[in-house]
Amino acid sequence: MTFTTDVRFNGSQIGTAVQEVTTLFNCLSVDDQLGLLWVIYTETGRSITAAAPGTARLQLAEGLLNEIKGMNFDTQLQMMRDLVANVNTPFTRAYGVFSPNTKLAFWYQLAELMKQGFVVPVPPGYTLSRDADRVFSAIQSLDFGQQITVLRNAVIAMGVDPFQD
Repeated sequence: MTFTTDVRFNGSQIGTAVQEVTTLFNCLSVDDQLGLLWVIYTETGRSITAAAPGTARLQLAEGLLNEIKGMNFDTQLQMMRDLVANVNTPFTRAYGVFSPNTKLAFWYQLAELMKQGFVVPVPPGYTLSRDADRVFSAIQSLDFGQQITVLRNAVIAMGVDPFQD
């Protein structure tokens, strides 16, 4: 899928900018979304504002994070793909009950576990696709609150809400 990111961020379009960047993120392939999340969380503190993991009840996610650490790398990757693609599994339903802040913290912790070698790493020399790089640039153009809102929108949409339908 090819698209452009001609998003303008002036005062009258603040909400629209967040919506447009969120839409662009959601248009990416599953693997591009995963790659972009990894880059966002590894860029935390440099060009993307950190989501405050301390504000979330990460202890609620510890069981899932420990379960992930016990999986082999192929299974970990498939589980992350299932989360992004909203595949209905016990794991994605468990994730679906988390609060928005817990979901943000979950992905942050997942990136930390990747850095530590407990979770499947991004391949050496990985670079974002052209489309994912454009979305990354659009996210970088946003202010702190907008960045967090885009990330929150992205991770809220992942998994399966077991209470719907």
